[in-house]
Amino acid sequence: MYVGALELDVLLGDVHSLKEKRSVVRPVVAELRKRFEVAVSEAGHLDLHRRSLIGVAAVAADSEHVRDVLAACERLVAGRPELELLSARTRLVGPEDD
Repeated sequence: MYVGALELDVLLGDVHSLKEKRSVVRPVVAELRKRFEVAVSEAGHLDLHRRSLIGVAAVAADSEHVRDVLAACERLVAGRPELELLSARTRLVGPEDD
């Protein structure tokens, strides 16, 4: 079993409140969850209205599949015009990491 985690640090466009931030971030989180069947959450920068840290997790029997899914999630977020992807960090844990 392999577990992959992806942290996406994003800058939001024309957002002036936490309420507006939620209206931008929630659809992205929902799309990632639905399209890729991954666990997703806004996991950081909760008190900043123009930044968000989106956490994505995937589990599979094959490490390459986990990497592919997380890379596709990163591409989806990077392609959103209302977001600027500042950084992405991927971690993979597998059976050899005991």
